[in-house]
Amino acid sequence: MPPAYYVYLFSAFAFVLGASIGSFLNVCIYRMPRDLSVNKPRRSFCPKCEYQIPWWHNIPLVSWLVLCGKCANCGAPIRFRYFGVELLTGLLFLGVWWKVSPHLWVLAFPYWILVSLFVIATFIDFEFFIIPDEITWGGVVAGVLLSLAIPTMMGANSYLVAAGWSLVGAAAGYFLLWGVVELGKKMFGKKRVVLEKPEPFTWTPDGEDAVLQIGADKDKWSEFFARESDRLVMQCRTVEINQEEFEDVTLVFHFNRVTIGQKTWDLDDVRSLSGTVKEITIPREAMGFGDVKFIAAIGAFLGWKAVLFTVMAGSSFGAIIGVATILLGKREWSAKIPFGPYLALGALVWMFAGPEIVAWYLGFVQPAV
Repeated sequence: MPPAYYVYLFSAFAFVLGASIGSFLNVCIYRMPRDLSVNKPRRSFCPKCEYQIPWWHNIPLVSWLVLCGKCANCGAPIRFRYFGVELLTGLLFLGVWWKVSPHLWVLAFPYWILVSLFVIATFIDFEFFIIPDEITWGGVVAGVLLSLAIPTMMGANSYLVAAGWSLVGAAAGYFLLWGVVELGKKMFGKKRVVLEKPEPFTWTPDGEDAVLQIGADKDKWSEFFARESDRLVMQCRTVEINQEEFEDVTLVFHFNRVTIGQKTWDLDDVRSLSGTVKEITIPREAMGFGDVKFIAAIGAFLGWKAVLFTVMAGSSFGAIIGVATILLGKREWSAKIPFGPYLALGALVWMFAGPEIVAWYLGFVQPAV
């Protein structure tokens, strides 16, 4: 049993390290989905006035409290998320240390990396409904390399065997959710909406993207097309394309072109497109491919058993939240639920108590005679 001062000292170190790492994770959460470099500028900056924050105004946890959640330069409010991410990461680092010390302390480093990936993925997915490839594929590579260096991650004694099991875990995760995505596409790949009365619509180029507006609803064009085979079909009362008018036609959108019967227009050449629509069929996915790659990263760190547990636990958490929002009369909250955060939560449960939960469950359904 380690002396008390050892426990307190290393516990404090784990929390402070986590809070400090959390400060960097905030940088990743803000910059990565906006395609900004996480290295330049090297210092954090205020999103409103772009003032680069000096180190004495960027002390994890402390600075946000001292500044009352405001920029020291312009006084703009700083979201509570920044404080929350630092606190959450500190607590997760502390929890990991308590879990692995003293006998499995070598696992602290890879698990700290993994929970950092969870924090970044969770907050980006909640806000932008994406998980960057740097987190997913980067996590797969990191998991395999760390398993090669630390075989204990896979419960193995051989470096090569551990790396092999890490690859098995990544493949198991990827192909399991890939199968779910493909099955979901076949079963629920289209959503048909019949309008009570014809609604005006416009399709308008917007930089490298476009905006489809039907009535008061606006959506980015790229959000409709997860794959090249997707089609968005509109039954229209009237249509006007580049000042050419049509009545009672079917408008079929591909990701890069639109057709009416045998006539085709490249969307790059469309200057104006509007009309009235009475029915629309929208392509959709059961799950994003970011989630598929994310569970592969989890498998690379934790193995194939963790993949099965994480998918089941994450699905359960997502279902509970979805039902809760409906019961609370907030159905719109569950209209688009990111799955990545629930996968991260399921993987955390596995890390801290998964094998014990599985053993309890097996003992419950198959009690000893």
